[in-house]
Amino acid sequence: MLPLELDMSTDEKPAARKAVVVGAGPVGCLCAIMLAKQGWLVEVYEGRPDLRLPSSKAAAQQRSINLAISSRGITALQAIDPGATKRFHDAVIPMRGRMIHDEHGNLDSQPYDRNGQVSVLFHPEFDRALLNEDLLDEACRVPTVQVFFSHKVTSLDFDKGTMSAKNLDSGRDVQVDFDFCVGADGSYSIVRRQLMRVVRMDYQQTYIPHEYLELRMPPGPVNKIDGEPTFLLDPNHLHIWPRHSFMLIALPNKDKTFTCTLFAPTTEFDRLDTKESTLKWFKTYFPDALPLIGEEALLRDFQNNPRSPLMIVKAKPYHYKDRAIIVGDAAHAMVPFYGQGLNCGLEDIRVLDILLRNNGVDATSYTEGGKEDANLARALHMYSQTRHEDLITISDLAMDNYTEMRHAVTTPAYVFRHALDNILYALTADQVALDLTHPDQLQDAFPTRAPPGWLPLYNMVTFRPDISYATVKRKALKQRRVLTYAGWASAALTVGVFGITCINLWRRIRARS
Repeated sequence: MLPLELDMSTDEKPAARKAVVVGAGPVGCLCAIMLAKQGWLVEVYEGRPDLRLPSSKAAAQQRSINLAISSRGITALQAIDPGATKRFHDAVIPMRGRMIHDEHGNLDSQPYDRNGQVSVLFHPEFDRALLNEDLLDEACRVPTVQVFFSHKVTSLDFDKGTMSAKNLDSGRDVQVDFDFCVGADGSYSIVRRQLMRVVRMDYQQTYIPHEYLELRMPPGPVNKIDGEPTFLLDPNHLHIWPRHSFMLIALPNKDKTFTCTLFAPTTEFDRLDTKESTLKWFKTYFPDALPLIGEEALLRDFQNNPRSPLMIVKAKPYHYKDRAIIVGDAAHAMVPFYGQGLNCGLEDIRVLDILLRNNGVDATSYTEGGKEDANLARALHMYSQTRHEDLITISDLAMDNYTEMRHAVTTPAYVFRHALDNILYALTADQVALDLTHPDQLQDAFPTRAPPGWLPLYNMVTFRPDISYATVKRKALKQRRVLTYAGWASAALTVGVFGITCINLWRRIRARS
């Protein structure tokens, strides 16, 4: 169907202004719901067909990194669409920690939280569209939201408030009027490219020298009790095979399979150019994973599944006057190693929702002669100014976590620091508790100060939506300095005790002689 364009030629204006959201992914759908709740008429434009159609589901069985959601994303859902939170909880597999596999097949469980708190919820690969479908269904149920699929946006004129799109089903070009545009259209965002024409945007796009390839681990033997297949690995852990410059991870699916993802430098992948070299490499570095995946399945996946790049996008500012803003991957695509890409995008919408409300943006208030809506312009400016540091920080933390996952988790220094982190956290846990069952405590985007007490970095990023990413980094750096000083003090004490012991021993030997 074609967009229903508002007739603005008459003196009678519609009850609300129109916002267009480009992109019908989870972030775009949540944004549409948020804007509709604030009184906007919302139209969503998506270049792909309706993902709920059987033909779309069949085409969707392709490469994908499993969808991870944690407290930040859940809090955003709870703030905008509480019903989606419960439905999402019913369809996920909880992760309670990492399971480290060394080169000899030995296992080491590293809980995410000292109390075994569930930190990450993974959507299985076959069900990864479930959250998107749920939010899309919810958006379509809102009377003031319309969704147009197979409509590829080709250009935007923000000053005139017009957008051009092509209906891919009919081949027709359509013109859409809007008062406000939100770009939630991913890493290769057309809205971002059009913003660059009118905004002095600092922009950086980086491909890291690593790629990823998906493999599949089949289900285990049938359980004799219920006749259902079993998992070959513990399903409540993120399984990691860290190997310094590369790593393999495995995440569970509802059908008892595991999606395995191999991350490695492009040069490493290039060496695996024959069946023999691939099998030899896996036998050397992943001896316990190879029998579970199966040699034939491994070679088939290597032959048929594409190697995919990993890209980072950084930009500033994110808005133009009172007319447009970019959110989600359109503004801050990041590598997936902290599981915060989706969570950060959903949090964008919670933060934007708060800023629009706090600045008194009124979706029914028209400005005379198309003048700038000062309240909306101020809210968007505040978003660009206050959100940028957070987005750069989590992007950098995600890249840092790749080094940790593929190498640092196996080092004695990391194990010691992780244990000491949890001890100090336990001693101050009462000071840093947060009850997320009452999202109304997050009426402001973020408190101005970090909570007292000791909090491990991973806990702050994953568990604490009340702490901004930038504040997380600052607090973590202070705590690391404490650990560094403590380490030096401990080393000095050890050397001192050793030295005193040696001196006393030397004196005793001299006295005897």
